[in-house]
Amino acid sequence: MSHSYADQVAWITGGGSGIGRATALELGRRGAKVAVSGRRADRLAAVVSDLEAAGAEALAVSCDVRDEQQIEGAVKAVVDRFGKLDVVLASAGFSVAGKVVDLKGEDWRRQLETNVVGAALTVRHALPHLRKTKGRIGLIGSVASFLCQPKLAAYSASKFAVRAIGQTLAIELHGSGVSCTTIHPGFVDSEIAKVDNSGHFDPARNDRRPKNLMWPADQAAEVIVKALSRRKREVVFTAHGKVGAFVGQHWPGLAHLVMTRGK
Repeated sequence: MSHSYADQVAWITGGGSGIGRATALELGRRGAKVAVSGRRADRLAAVVSDLEAAGAEALAVSCDVRDEQQIEGAVKAVVDRFGKLDVVLASAGFSVAGKVVDLKGEDWRRQLETNVVGAALTVRHALPHLRKTKGRIGLIGSVASFLCQPKLAAYSASKFAVRAIGQTLAIELHGSGVSCTTIHPGFVDSEIAKVDNSGHFDPARNDRRPKNLMWPADQAAEVIVKALSRRKREVVFTAHGKVGAFVGQHWPGLAHLVMTRGK
């Protein structure tokens, strides 16, 4: 199979649902040994069960990426179990919504500590092991890092920062054998809209994202796994996501007009 991960070890934060879960299953299907981390132990156990049922070796490691000691402990647990680390995907994250004038300091800190600091520290503690295997780093960014929307300043700021981290890592790691791929999805079927500003999952919350533009998570996972295999620096999807990113990056005046008219 092309883009095989046979005998490689992958660790995914935010691996209990959405893009993280789907990528874990895709990596397992391609031969990887997979460790998944997150805050909800029941979700992690379910992913491990699915991976093992498909014939993959798997491990669940509880980890809140806002806690550096937990990140360090998760890396140790993965390496102790599997002996090495080849792929790290920093997928843990959520979205804080609200106008800038309405968001409190704790909202901003929670958003940035999870999406930005959590991703950076995930890389920091995984990198010594990835250097040994000339491994791969994946950071889950967003089309929101190119195109801002009203009431999503905190989320967009976090993803702008993730994009900056990814671009900087690609420079710093050049020649080391370790690659960094920053992944910018458009609308993907996940639970992100069902998590409130405090980071609590609420299945009753309404997902207002356009359903006709939504990609299934397993399709997104295929793109992510191939991009990691090819060691791309950045990848943007879906089709609508590519258009949004292009407009936001090259025609900011048009993006402003569209967003203010939409408002």
